Amino acid sequence: MVLLLSVGLFFGMLLCLEIGRRTRLRRMTEESGTPPEGISSVDGAVFALLGLLIAFTFSGATARFDTRRQLIVEETNDIGTAYLRIDLLPADAQPMLRESFRRYLDARIEAYRKLPDVDAAKAYLEKASELQRRIWQQAVTASRAPGAPAAAPMLLLPALNAMFDITTTRTMATQMHPPRIIFIMLFGLALAASLLAGHGMSGSRVRIWFHMLGFAMVMAVVVYVILDIEYPRLGLIRIDAFDQALVDLRNSMN
Repeated sequence: MVLLLSVGLFFGMLLCLEIGRRTRLRRMTEESGTPPEGISSVDGAVFALLGLLIAFTFSGATARFDTRRQLIVEETNDIGTAYLRIDLLPADAQPMLRESFRRYLDARIEAYRKLPDVDAAKAYLEKASELQRRIWQQAVTASRAPGAPAAAPMLLLPALNAMFDITTTRTMATQMHPPRIIFIMLFGLALAASLLAGHGMSGSRVRIWFHMLGFAMVMAVVVYVILDIEYPRLGLIRIDAFDQALVDLRNSMN
C-alpha cells in the first residue's frame, strides 16, 4: 500500500510537471519575455510550506517509531519481572501459572507477527486477553493459598497489573497516526509544487527530463520513507527486530 501510494505520487508529479510546463508554453506567445512580478514569491511560499509539512510529518513519524520500539522493551521487562515473582508463590502453584505465562507470551508474539493480517492479529490479541484473566485468577488464588508469603500479593499482583497495562499502551500506540488530512495535504502540496515547478521550467521547449524525473523521484522517496516509518510493520522499515526481545524472553522460560 505504501509503495503504491509513493509510485502514484511519482507519476502524479510527472503529470503535474508536464501540465504546468504546457500551460506556460501556451501563454508564452501572449506574454513578454520577463515573468510577471510576484511569481517567484508564490512559488517560494508553496515550496516552503511543503518543506515545513515534510519536516513535521517526518519528525512525528520518527518520534512514534521510537516510542513503539521503547514499548516493546518495556513490555519485555514487565513480563520478565512478573514471571520472576512467581517464585514467591507456593511451589505446587507455580507450574500452572508458568505455563499460562508461556502461552500468554506466545500469543503476544504471534499477534504482531501476523501483521499486516489484522484479523489474525486480533484473534491472537483476544487470546492474550483471555489468558490475562486466567493468569490473574491463578495468581490471586495462589497468593491466598496456605503457605504463601504475605509479601506475595503485594509484589506479584502489581507486577501483573503493569504487564497487562502495557498491552493496552502498545495497542493504542500502533493506532496513533496523524489525521488523514495531514497526508492529504502532503500529497496535495507535492502535486501543487510540481505544477509550479513545471510552469517555471518552461523557458525551453525541450523537456528537461533529468530535473523532472529527479524532482519527482526525490519527493516520492521522501514520502515513502515517511509513510514507511509511520507504519513500521507494512514496509521495509520495520520494528520486528525489537520483537526478538520478547522471543528471547520466551526462550528463557523453557
